[in-house]
Amino acid sequence: MTTNSTAAARIALVGDRDPKVRSHQRIPQLAAALLERDAVALDLYWVGTDEIDSPEALRGFDGVWLLPGSPYRSEAGALAAARAARESGTPFLGTCAGFQHALLEFAQDVCGLTDAAHAENDPDADAEQLLIAPLACSLVGHELPISLVPGSLAEGVLGAERSVERYHCGYGLHPDFPARLERHGIVFSGHDAAGDPRIAELPRSTHPFFLATLFQPELAGDGTRPHPFVEAFARAATDHVRRHALPTGR
Repeated sequence: MTTNSTAAARIALVGDRDPKVRSHQRIPQLAAALLERDAVALDLYWVGTDEIDSPEALRGFDGVWLLPGSPYRSEAGALAAARAARESGTPFLGTCAGFQHALLEFAQDVCGLTDAAHAENDPDADAEQLLIAPLACSLVGHELPISLVPGSLAEGVLGAERSVERYHCGYGLHPDFPARLERHGIVFSGHDAAGDPRIAELPRSTHPFFLATLFQPELAGDGTRPHPFVEAFARAATDHVRRHALPTGR
């Protein structure tokens, strides 16, 4: 009996592809680097948020990457992508807007905060409903230090308790909400100097790989050496292929 352990992982790149968005330009380069450097093969499929009408739309993928580039054409599609990965145990990476919408989905569908809103998508929402709110200081173009929680997935992947990461965003989690999300299982495993959450994850006991960052790890360096978070996501997707490969016999 053998298993097909060499198939490339099928990755859903969820976002509204735009050649002007730097992260969208960078990701194919990262996939090529992973193949050349580490023999990790990825098949990339761009999926627009307006193509996702339910979590079932992403069935069959080995990884879901919810990308920067908001406002999305469909908030509902972005939320469905995060929910699909969370509920199915499919490896998930959310960066920048992906972080924001992963938390929004969790708040609405797990925490019961059905009125939770994103200020960029719903600027007329009541202030107490704004889970994702404008940052006091925009992080567009900034590189800033973060501290990671010892023993977390993020810290284990990075191999350090501190890092400096690159941002391109103007929205983040409102300070009224972290404790409410934590009570339902989200782990905030990275914080900036002010203590604001910048990395969220699900415990490995409940999900094999679910990681979201407000910063953009895909923009680290020159693209020839993928950020550890990107590499770990790719390896988790490859593991997903192996776990779900059908045995074949002769």
